[in-house]
Amino acid sequence: MAKTALTLSPWVEIGLACDAGTSNTGIYGLTDLFTYAGEFAAKRHGGCAGSAVRITHWRADDEDATEVRCAYDSCPSSTHTLSLLVIPGNVQAPEKTGRISPLLHWLREKHAEGVVLAAVCGGVFILARTGLLAGRQATTHWSFNEVFAEQFPDVLTETDHMVIDNGDVVTAGGVLAWADLGLRLTERFLGTAVMLETARFMLVDPPGREQRFYCEFDPKTKHGDRAILKAQLWLLTQRERHVSVADLARHAELEQRTFLRRFVAATGMKPNEYQQRLRITRAREMLEFSQASVEDISWSLGYGDATGFRRVFRKVMGLTPSDYRRRFCQPAPQRALSPHSRLMSTSQPSPEEGAQSAVQGRTRDE
Repeated sequence: MAKTALTLSPWVEIGLACDAGTSNTGIYGLTDLFTYAGEFAAKRHGGCAGSAVRITHWRADDEDATEVRCAYDSCPSSTHTLSLLVIPGNVQAPEKTGRISPLLHWLREKHAEGVVLAAVCGGVFILARTGLLAGRQATTHWSFNEVFAEQFPDVLTETDHMVIDNGDVVTAGGVLAWADLGLRLTERFLGTAVMLETARFMLVDPPGREQRFYCEFDPKTKHGDRAILKAQLWLLTQRERHVSVADLARHAELEQRTFLRRFVAATGMKPNEYQQRLRITRAREMLEFSQASVEDISWSLGYGDATGFRRVFRKVMGLTPSDYRRRFCQPAPQRALSPHSRLMSTSQPSPEEGAQSAVQGRTRDE
């Protein structure tokens, strides 16, 4: 007689808290991720059928909503015992500064009961409106950095990181950072083995990425200081060399100390740091779209030696130039250089010479 597998009752309830504008990708992506993780955990628990995770969706997304309702339950039961609540990404949340959602009071209540709260991308704005991030580090999508800092000056915004875990509150940046967050939370509630099995099944890298791998340098230009803007625009044409503060001040027609003070006030950076970010942006383009060696890229951007360039690149991007190229270099059939991304060169090597140079460059960089 065939042996009947035992059916496991869920031991973790994970809720997704949804407001108007919540991303369907985040809702259903997290639902799938936690479903897979729950099934893998159950199989590891004596080969049981069923799932170790009960998944529920909670909504207060109507404009006139007065309470939070359960809209979906993977294991219907009269009693809810939430261990974790996740607020998926929400691109409308940054703009809803005046709306008082019943979700906020409910989230504060659940947190007081010991439920871990987590949020992704724009959903971090909803979590911040509960007041539970005050005085703590938090991340959100890197493009929301300035508006988040303006709305929540008491939160220590750090958008270099993909996930920041404060124990009882966890935040993640990036539209698709729900995968990183989901795996991090799977590891906490179901263990490392289940997390790794889930990551392999979903073909997703285990947690460890950082937002700065992907961030674009977006300097402030709407500050109203014409002299500084003039210097900024000039710097865009000078990325192949280091420009001294004295030269910048002369170009802006300002006294050096005045220029330095106004530059920092306008851009939020010192001139050297600003130039560094411009040059690294150019280096990223060259690593993505050309086969130039790291040494050649370093030389073309005015760095005295490749070692110094590698050190600066890793400090800014969190990856070595070689690692960055492996992650982001465009496949050969798609590789097409824009005019401003081409290496400035007086001669074009033959295809054979170019291939040999690229191989040698990669060998030196390894």
